[in-house]
Amino acid sequence: MPMFKVFVSSCLFAIMPFVVTGSIAPAQAQSGIVRHNEAAYPIASAIEVPAGYSTVYVSGIGAPITNPAAPAKSVEAYGSMATQTEESLKRIKDILRDMGVGMGDVVQMHVFMIADAQTKKMDFEGMMQGYTKFFGTRDQPNLPVRSAFGVAQLSRPGWLVEIEVVAAKPPHH
Repeated sequence: MPMFKVFVSSCLFAIMPFVVTGSIAPAQAQSGIVRHNEAAYPIASAIEVPAGYSTVYVSGIGAPITNPAAPAKSVEAYGSMATQTEESLKRIKDILRDMGVGMGDVVQMHVFMIADAQTKKMDFEGMMQGYTKFFGTRDQPNLPVRSAFGVAQLSRPGWLVEIEVVAAKPPHH
């Protein structure tokens, strides 16, 4: 019997750091949403939303004009990929706030990007500069699942990025 106690004590001692830190469990917000995060990249690989949550779908949003002195319908009027991403996410944040949810409630994101006419390349790094100001921060650590797509054209000339999101609204919120 004493050998059994030693074994049990050893097992408990071995798993205690994981229990205390929660490092063997997926990230779970107080809301009950379970986020399976990729440690190396600021997106979730999967998210589980419990029954009873409302789903909020936000249509594709692009940036407002940030430089009215620039020619209309130009990239200069809307800004760089980083600027457009940040401005688009600010607009999404406002829409979500008006619906009673926040950026931490976003569970899915689709990012549609076009190549800059001058460089002929999508500025993925610029998109990430804007994205990481809203997700995976100290103030807002929740990460959505996300897909990023290269597309031929967006609905508004001058846009480099358009973003749509899905948020999960807790019951009685």
